[in-house]
Amino acid sequence: MEPLDPINQKILAAVLEDGRISMSALAARVGLSKTPVTQRLRQMEESGLITGYRASVSRVKLGLTHVTFVEVKMTDTRQTALDRFNDAVRKIPEIEECYMIAGGFDYLLKVRSRDMMHFRQILAESISSLPFLHATSSFVAMEAVLEQG
Repeated sequence: MEPLDPINQKILAAVLEDGRISMSALAARVGLSKTPVTQRLRQMEESGLITGYRASVSRVKLGLTHVTFVEVKMTDTRQTALDRFNDAVRKIPEIEECYMIAGGFDYLLKVRSRDMMHFRQILAESISSLPFLHATSSFVAMEAVLEQG
């Protein structure tokens, strides 16, 4: 995709701020009529720049206030093992984020739970049974200074 022109930058900023903005309000915000704004937005969707729209849910209001980061070391890092691990991680709803890491361990998981007892249950019953897992180290977050999403 070509670099975004100033109008497309404004459109993107507006839908990032409010994914439910009406076409009329979006058009007014960027200074165009509804038809060209709709076309530009559709082009950004079709090009894959905009991948979807979703509701953002307060995990705190759901009672999921406990965040733990888990370092994972693998017994096998061949692609087949990584694929199986990745597929298994996606099936554990309490794992909010998972990153493959280049460094002293292989993966970093962000796990969200109700409290320490709930986390211990997730670790014992779900994370510890992940394929090709060798070892874990857990780090409890005390406060979210900057958290997006």
